[in-house]
Parts: sequence; C-alpha cells; structure tokens
Amino acid sequence: MKTRLDPLYNLFGAIGALFILLTLLIQVVSIFGRFINFTIDGYDAYAGYFLAAGSFFALAHTLRRGDHIRVTLLISRLKGGPRVWAEIFCLAVATFLTSYFAYYASRLAWGSYAYNDVSQNVDATPLWIPQLSMALGMVALALAFAEELAYVLRHRHLPAQQNPELARTE
Repeated sequence: MKTRLDPLYNLFGAIGALFILLTLLIQVVSIFGRFINFTIDGYDAYAGYFLAAGSFFALAHTLRRGDHIRVTLLISRLKGGPRVWAEIFCLAVATFLTSYFAYYASRLAWGSYAYNDVSQNVDATPLWIPQLSMALGMVALALAFAEELAYVLRHRHLPAQQNPELARTE
C-alpha cells in the first residue's frame, strides 16, 4: 500500500537513523575522550535527546514497513470476518491512543516553548527542542495508524507488508 505520506515516513525514518547514529557517535567520543581527559558538558543529556529523537522519528516508518512487533496470539487464530474486525478494533484503539499521545506531546513541547523551560542539566537546553521530535514522531505515527485503519476498512484485509499471505499473492 503506497500513500502520499510515504515520503514523509521515509524522511522521518532517515532522520531517526541519523539521530541513532549521532547517539552512537556521542557515546564513542565520550568513551575515548576519557582517555585523553576530554569531556563535553551535558553529553549524556544529548545522547538521551538523540536516542529519543531517533526512536520517535522512526516509529511511523517502521509501522509502514510492517516491522512493528505485533502480538498476534489471539488474532492469528481468527480467520475471515472475525479477523478483519479484530484488526479494525486493534487499529482503531492504536489510532486513538497515538492521536491522544501526539496531542499531549505537542502540548508539552508548546508549553515548554511558551514558558522557556530548560533542562536542569549543565547543558540548559530549551526542552521544546528535544520534545518536538517526540511530538512530530507521534503525529506521524498517528497518521500512519489512521491510514492503516482506513485501508483495512476499505479493503477488508491488512496491507501486504503486514500480512505474509497477501504478500505472496499481491
């Protein structure tokens, strides 16, 4: 299933990968910096910001590729109509929950910006900057879940990337 938002999800996936790579880089610099008495104030905070940004930016891309871990212990035992309705229920709940979280993550980032909230660490980073990655990642994930839900409602089956039986036939 291709959508117009796939380039956005791919971009966010690439940004997520970049942040994960930056997390690795900052950790390697801090480890080797200890040997030569070189330190960066707040490196641990930045490693945490980068790791969170990488994780949240990659969520929608991972969902669209069908790589999210799905617990299908009950759903996999269902066939036909009951399976479709179970998938619709799960996707509706996921869409609602991610939309709810995206809304409050966005409010959190906006509140931090409006009140000039800064990190309590030595780096004193404005908190809206790392919180923005969480908000953007959750908005993208909510959109991706909404698209998956719309697809299942329209076609009465999961997209091929999430359904191995369909992947062989489509």
